[in-house]
Amino acid sequence: MNETLKRAISGAVYIFLLLGCILYSQISFNILFGIFLAIAVYEFCKMQKLNFLINVVIAIALYIVIDKTKYIQKIDQPITIFTIFISFRLLYFLFNKKINTISTLWKYAYLIGYIILPFILIAKVPIGVGNKYNPKILITIFILIWTNDTFAYLVGKNIGKNKLFPTISPKKTIEGFIGGLIFSAICGYLLAKYYLHATLYIWLIISIIVSVFSTLGDLIESKFKRVAEIKDSGNIMPGHGGILDRLDSIIFVVPFIYLFYLILNYVS
Repeated sequence: MNETLKRAISGAVYIFLLLGCILYSQISFNILFGIFLAIAVYEFCKMQKLNFLINVVIAIALYIVIDKTKYIQKIDQPITIFTIFISFRLLYFLFNKKINTISTLWKYAYLIGYIILPFILIAKVPIGVGNKYNPKILITIFILIWTNDTFAYLVGKNIGKNKLFPTISPKKTIEGFIGGLIFSAICGYLLAKYYLHATLYIWLIISIIVSVFSTLGDLIESKFKRVAEIKDSGNIMPGHGGILDRLDSIIFVVPFIYLFYLILNYVS
């Protein structure tokens, strides 16, 4: 099969499955992301040469237990703080050119704070007003990520001249990053006004958070693969790689969105 056709079909199946499960019910959404979590943990453990079986079991157990307490806000703050701490450590890992190996301790810290807990926060994101499941919230975040990726690619391909991070991702450009940011902000405004019917400035800020941190998330995953000397995190999606290759943006974005949630809640 033609590689482009294979990529298009697997991408369409992924989007259909993702949007279908998110929209159908909270249960189908939780099951799908529980499966995604198990695969992501397997891929990360394989990449970092960790025992994947016990870590997958622990990850799923945590996902189920914390999902049962998703309405208890007391646990949100420590989870978010720890994931943000790990996120900044990952940014240090990304920008420090001297780091080419990862200690076992940090491998497990990244497994928890970069993979497991962000998936748990993803399950909390669609819980809107009155503790009701609102799939529009998560769908909007995915659309913003896809908008950022698409226009960063298009703008970068057509007018991009200055490389953003050539040692990690040679194709990304500063012009593409700016283009993705602008179109994400426009998309966020339109979705907030006509789809979510939500406060515009809040979703403009979320659009900027998504654009900046989804780009960084993609770069961090690229560095993990470069250090491990592999091309893709897995091969579950023909032409696209693994689950981590598809979800590297949102798992890095969600902790910062949830931190913004907590700040808004505190201010209000």
